[in-house]
Amino acid sequence: MFKSSVEPLTAEAKRFLEPSNPTHRQYEALRAYFVEGLPSHEAAARFGYTPGSFRILCHQFRQDPTRRFFEPSRKGPRPTPARDRIREAIVTLRKQNLSIYDISRALQAEDRRLSPAAVARLLKDAGFAKLPRRADEERPERPRPDAAAVADVRQLDLSPRHVRTQFGGLFLFVPFLAQIPLERMLERSGFPGTPQVPAAAAMRSLLALKLFGNARHSHVMSSVFDEGLALFAGLNVIPKRSFLTEYSCRINPTCYPALPSRGTKAVTTLLSPHRRARIMPKL
Repeated sequence: MFKSSVEPLTAEAKRFLEPSNPTHRQYEALRAYFVEGLPSHEAAARFGYTPGSFRILCHQFRQDPTRRFFEPSRKGPRPTPARDRIREAIVTLRKQNLSIYDISRALQAEDRRLSPAAVARLLKDAGFAKLPRRADEERPERPRPDAAAVADVRQLDLSPRHVRTQFGGLFLFVPFLAQIPLERMLERSGFPGTPQVPAAAAMRSLLALKLFGNARHSHVMSSVFDEGLALFAGLNVIPKRSFLTEYSCRINPTCYPALPSRGTKAVTTLLSPHRRARIMPKL
């Protein structure tokens, strides 16, 4: 004969059988009635309901069985008064047709630093769409970068003047380049050129970046106003990044084999003893 013993309820178990809020109490009472099959009057008595009020609770649940008893917790940062003030300021500025970059700068002027990406997230949460592309006259007044002129050999100014440049070392190569028929070599090899930027000027622009360092085409934009770099290339201004990148792609692969042989022959002639003696004193 076996004897059964009733295990005492733990504190964790009591949390389910003794609900601490009305919603939890309703859930446990309905669960006991519908899932465990407890009679209506017993379920009502266990969870502190009168028989009539429990019947009403069951009727309401039958009418809305998808009712949520437990709401999911909200993730992410909770709103704070300071954040609400920033959001209101951002919304006010967007209504003035300001971009996320304009808004970020305006907040920074008020010692409230917020990146353009953070401004974009707040505007998206507030239901604002992205601004359409605006014309220059629609943008707020602020300092803008100066636009460099278009590279054009026909605009080259060779009048005597003083020039400040960060590329002065390039001019040590000018006496040697002057002795090489670069224009004729490139023309015979089929290198492309335009009336604004001949092939020799384009190649001297690329050569200048390599001679000065290992700068890539994209690094030329920080030096577009350097007159010395443009003068070495034989242009009014150095060509922009887009032109130099495109020019490298425009060169037909069939142009390359002929150029090294012509270049080697020109350099060998240049470095002959009697030619070298004529050039070195000029340096």
